Amino acid sequence: MNKKVLIIDDDLDMCTLLGRFLTRKGYEVDMAHSAGKGLLKFREGYFDIVLCDFRLGDKDGKDVLTEIKAESPETIVLIITGYSDIKVAVDVIKLGAYDYITKPLVPDEVLKVLNDAVNNPSERVSTGSAAAKPAVAKTGGKSGYTNQEFLVGEAPTTKDLYKQIEIVAPTNYSIILYGESGTGKEVIAKTIHDMSDRKDKPFIAMDCGTLSKELSGSELFGHVKGAFTGALTDKEGHFELANGGTLFLDEVANLSYDIQASLLRVIQERKFKRVGGNKEMPVDVRIVVASNENLQDAYRKGKFREDLYHRFNEFSINLPPLRERKKDIPLFANFFLQKAKAELGRDIEGFSPEVMQMFVNYPWPGNLREFRNVVRRSVLLTQEGLVSATTLPWEITNPSSSPLATNTAVESKSRSASEEEPVATKKDYDLKDAASKAEYEAIMNVLKEVNYNKTKAAEILKIDRKTLYNKIKSYEESNN
Repeated sequence: MNKKVLIIDDDLDMCTLLGRFLTRKGYEVDMAHSAGKGLLKFREGYFDIVLCDFRLGDKDGKDVLTEIKAESPETIVLIITGYSDIKVAVDVIKLGAYDYITKPLVPDEVLKVLNDAVNNPSERVSTGSAAAKPAVAKTGGKSGYTNQEFLVGEAPTTKDLYKQIEIVAPTNYSIILYGESGTGKEVIAKTIHDMSDRKDKPFIAMDCGTLSKELSGSELFGHVKGAFTGALTDKEGHFELANGGTLFLDEVANLSYDIQASLLRVIQERKFKRVGGNKEMPVDVRIVVASNENLQDAYRKGKFREDLYHRFNEFSINLPPLRERKKDIPLFANFFLQKAKAELGRDIEGFSPEVMQMFVNYPWPGNLREFRNVVRRSVLLTQEGLVSATTLPWEITNPSSSPLATNTAVESKSRSASEEEPVATKKDYDLKDAASKAEYEAIMNVLKEVNYNKTKAAEILKIDRKTLYNKIKSYEESNN
């Protein structure tokens, strides 16, 4: 029998679109456009899952959740919240919601949460409990550590990483995580939290790279009504939300010098004031920060406070890039495959030997984030059987064209040419070829500067990502 879903949301268009999507995916869907009508429909018939918007005209989602759980504790309730409503998310989990989904809604992501809820009923959060689900579970399997959210491999560098985590997690040390983009710094921070004595308290993450100087103070410490234009109500900051638990600050080097000074005072005094407020509030928070830039170098250059660096640097961990964890690549390939199959409803047998070898040989400049996206793309393009090389992006099927590989190859080719052909050839005077080569070298220099992040490189070069790919591919083909 298909699972029955009730969507309670006053956005009629969103209800209709999401309802049609879930119906196509095998769910029986009913809808209500107010809290009162939703509760009435719930009492008239049995529903396995309820998706309820937190902000409804006649009643908020917290009240709807409480009434549903009182009448039917086994019903799975998912709350739809705004992106910045972290406090709401914490509150509804405490009240018994299975999970929360942030707007704007992405149908595939909603489907994944629903499927997880239906297929893993033992993972439901008990009413009144804010206990965190363990992020790491030891198993007897080949992969060492695994759960439905992520996997930890068996490469020597991976084992060393988790030995460090097991040692430092039970302490209250502040920690700096270093690693390239996509290596999973937030996952590691959450793992440290879940292996600590603070695991039953909140884990709050904040991306410092996306905040302006004006917003940083409000996001960290909160503000009082009227503190600045637009401060219409009091607001809790991340420190307040994380009290008793762990606060993860990603790309911490992006914080302004003024905010760094305020942050230092809070860490030293364990007290803070909301922006525009006079009342000091005590706080007990463990801080884990992350950076892809060495903070010691940053303070030597005057970009980061030295005293704050030493406060953070009670313990530091370097996350190895995926290219240094080749033994883990087949494990992660199959792990991401299983997740993509569940997400897309595909019955794929696995990867062809050719594809797996390409995965092992590719340098993965985007690390695990890039790997996951490549596997999802391949599963989407594969109808049945094995994933073939035809479903992979060109930079993987043409390893000599990938930025890490081509840079080395071009340098080697350049050295050979200078040694073997000291006299200029006709091709040296071909202006079209010279312009193409200069353009290619400019592209490679920018890629090198941004650690081979193609999106950033395209922005700097003022071209779109597809054009960047095509230019690299065109140059490689013309020189093969």
